[in-house]
Amino acid sequence: MSRSLEVADIFRAQGAAWREARIGHLSLGQLKVMSAIERCRSAELGGHVLCCKNCAQLQIAYNSCRNRHCPKCQGTAARRWLEARQQDLLPVEYYHLVFTLPAPISDIAYQNKAVMYHILFQAAAETLRIIAGDPRHLGARIGATLVLHTWGSALTHHPHVHGIVPGGGFSVDGQQWIACKPGFFLPVRVLSRLFRRLFLDKLKKAHQAGELRFFGDHSELADLRAFADWLKPLRQQEWVVYAKRPFAGPEAVLAYLSRYTHRVAIANSRLLALDENGVTFEWKDYRETGRTRHKTMTLDTDEFIRRFLMHVLPGGFHRIRHYGWLANGSRVEKLALARELLQVAPTRATDDEPGEKEATLSSPWICPTCAAPMIIIETFERGFVPRAPPAENPV
Repeated sequence: MSRSLEVADIFRAQGAAWREARIGHLSLGQLKVMSAIERCRSAELGGHVLCCKNCAQLQIAYNSCRNRHCPKCQGTAARRWLEARQQDLLPVEYYHLVFTLPAPISDIAYQNKAVMYHILFQAAAETLRIIAGDPRHLGARIGATLVLHTWGSALTHHPHVHGIVPGGGFSVDGQQWIACKPGFFLPVRVLSRLFRRLFLDKLKKAHQAGELRFFGDHSELADLRAFADWLKPLRQQEWVVYAKRPFAGPEAVLAYLSRYTHRVAIANSRLLALDENGVTFEWKDYRETGRTRHKTMTLDTDEFIRRFLMHVLPGGFHRIRHYGWLANGSRVEKLALARELLQVAPTRATDDEPGEKEATLSSPWICPTCAAPMIIIETFERGFVPRAPPAENPV
């Protein structure tokens, strides 16, 4: 079977010409992402020769770029992250909430990524904290994990935050665990309206502090009065916040996290073709239902590259954040307290057979033939390949 199409193939085929045509209009971050993806798992990054400890099969493995926007690298990163998160799960219902920005806000968010995405995180986290802490709703101090996505299925700019929240929290004095009603976390309408108010208030303060920049059709919004007028209709419309049904157990939470935490703008598995017509890929039309939701789209190759690079995050920006008692500074202590109050034992990291986990950790490479661990028998530097075909029966 031939290898499937990858984003790297598209960049290698058209990236150089695309960059040449846009000299001076690309950020350093975008250029670095393109370079990393083009070179990922190729001889340009060096690599090593692997040998199976069981069947002695040999394999050349090139190094990964480890860029967080690379479709090939994020699967491994997600697995490492999930191993750490397994210890955080509690035997309670978990809820999935989504906080979405209206289209007009998304337009100026693209021109002010670091500021606007940070405000989005802050507003979503404060909304959950305030409503959950209200005795009329839950009356508890909660923890939450928020994950930023900036894309729609068609690669358009669509910033939104996914929240994974345990269905309960600590009482004010920290001596009780307060669980939410089965199958219901917090009222969506109340969440939506507070989220709208908090976000717009923070956005207005950012404008007054001179933190926002406006270009093109939005240049006039640099004026404070014009900006205030522009915000008025946004204060009246309903903002989209929704909550899905609770996950069916901790395993479902982990399965969800593995799909969402390290997702990039488009997975290689969605790419169908690269030809004279452009790039064809699968996408979901969420305005439809059932099977008609799944469609294909063909974009001119230049437009596909442009849309992919729209989602490059500012350097150092954290797209996974923990809040409340799940924040890094207090998570271990608070999880221990929660298990004590819930009267449950700590979560086991794995149910693997003795020695199986150790073998996997000692060798992250698995033989494609017999699934046994593989070991490195030779390494080679960037730009080089192995000196000669490795021996059939290496010592």
